[in-house]
Amino acid sequence: MNVVILAAGMGKRMQSNLPKVLHPIAGKAMLKHVIDTARSLSNDGAASKICVIYGHGGEQVREAVAADDIAFAKQEPQLGTGHAVAQAIPHLDDAVPTLILYGDVPLTRASSLQRLVQAAANNQLAILTAQMADPTGLGRIIRENGKIRRIVEQKDANEAERAVTEINTGIMVAPTASLKKWLSGLSNNNAQGEYYLTDIVAAAVADGVEVTSAQPDAIWETLGVNSKVQLAELERLHQKNIALSLLEQGVTLLDPARIDVRGTLQCGRDVSIDVGCVFEGSVVIEDGAKIGAHCVIKNARIGAGSDIKAFCHIEDAVVGAKGQIGPYARLRPGAELGEDVHIGNFVEIKNSQIAAHSKANHLAYIGDATVGSRVNIGAGTITCNYDGVNKFRTIIEDDAFIGSDSQLIAPVRVGKGATLGAGTTLSKDAPEGKLTVSRAKQLTIDGWQRPVKIKK
Repeated sequence: MNVVILAAGMGKRMQSNLPKVLHPIAGKAMLKHVIDTARSLSNDGAASKICVIYGHGGEQVREAVAADDIAFAKQEPQLGTGHAVAQAIPHLDDAVPTLILYGDVPLTRASSLQRLVQAAANNQLAILTAQMADPTGLGRIIRENGKIRRIVEQKDANEAERAVTEINTGIMVAPTASLKKWLSGLSNNNAQGEYYLTDIVAAAVADGVEVTSAQPDAIWETLGVNSKVQLAELERLHQKNIALSLLEQGVTLLDPARIDVRGTLQCGRDVSIDVGCVFEGSVVIEDGAKIGAHCVIKNARIGAGSDIKAFCHIEDAVVGAKGQIGPYARLRPGAELGEDVHIGNFVEIKNSQIAAHSKANHLAYIGDATVGSRVNIGAGTITCNYDGVNKFRTIIEDDAFIGSDSQLIAPVRVGKGATLGAGTTLSKDAPEGKLTVSRAKQLTIDGWQRPVKIKK
């Protein structure tokens, strides 16, 4: 089918230089939500051509969503919704119907659209309608003997028409050849001086084309965004739906109202997530893992039985099974931890592999390192991996013990079972199984006196 997505509005009430349709819901531009939904339609309503109608901030919109399956048409000047859809005419295939969507209505489900497509069978015009207790500002569905005859906009409606509570969501499916004809006959003789897409309903009735309807699964699927207030409201609605889905899958959420998923979150059995956590990109949490309060986890895998304590930041990293992370730990891109690795408070790991049963429990930086099994890294340890121009690698082999406040100046290797004494600055390889110490001789200076402040 053809899909036309209207995305040309300025969005003055957003008070932003960013085009309205590019403002994010759950970390993804509203327009991308709509495009992804169009792509996800099942085979009986699959999107074959998607045309985005853009206007304000046009190049930003094009760059943000450009893809092989998307065509663009510019609406300039902007003379209403009917005029907007008309810009897509060169891209529409008459042999298939046309679905019309809106770039600022991001939460419509594919299941509701499929139902609408089915209602449009046999070249009918199908409209997604909804019942609203307060329909103020919205177009009303006017029926006669139960059949849709026309749509009246709020500004053009009389008192009786304004009392109607069935509203037009704007989303519709039309037979394409007829749609082109109806669009060409639109008039702007109305209160707004615009070409209304809704006027094609009366044209369809005049042509003897039946106008049918379908309803969404939930009213929030039809809500659009015109301000930051409405954007925030839809964000919370969307996050609530994600939280409910996680709960139904068996995930324990300490407070379903305090979780943000900005991407995909896949959880195993008996996963527990505390309050205030943010998940971005693609995150997998395996069976029995626990996520403490206020963690930020992005593009990461958390192994089974792991315990991620509060206030950890994990990005592009892997935590092995039974890992103990945090609190206040940071795993940066390229961090790969084996089974039962302990990373404690204020420890940072970057582009490093740490094998099973190793520990860095306090105040350490491990960057560009390969760490073996059963290694103990003491508090204050730093792998000095950067000389200001190039980065170098540190190798710490199995069963090594790194004393507190040690600096390992890469490239350097600590042999298997080696021990570094506390305070060691290691600039040469430490041999296997031996104690290596590098520190200044301790001296006590007799007769020394602490300086006294000179009175002025």
